[in-house]
Amino acid sequence: MKALPPTPELLAVAERVVWFKPPAETLADPVHFLAHVMTYGTVEDLRAVRGVVGEREFLEALKDAPPGVFDARSWAYWNLKFGRVPAPPMPVRMGGKEKTFSRR
Repeated sequence: MKALPPTPELLAVAERVVWFKPPAETLADPVHFLAHVMTYGTVEDLRAVRGVVGEREFLEALKDAPPGVFDARSWAYWNLKFGRVPAPPMPVRMGGKEKTFSRR
């Protein structure tokens, strides 16, 4: 998935849902950004993002979700919304200092 355009609306959403990174940097990693929107976003945030990305990108973000972003409730909701029933296990972080990830 390509980086998302730094529109004023998306930059505002990025700043709110990914508070620990600069908004432009957040939009450069759309899977990470969309996972945060799907977990922490408001209805207004989703409306702003849906003006730029479609269902395919949301599903891709769900399938490639980074560990530690989704909570159990959001994970269950979005998997149900996309017909992934039962939901696969949530992504988990594995390993020590290196960034190694596993979906269990």
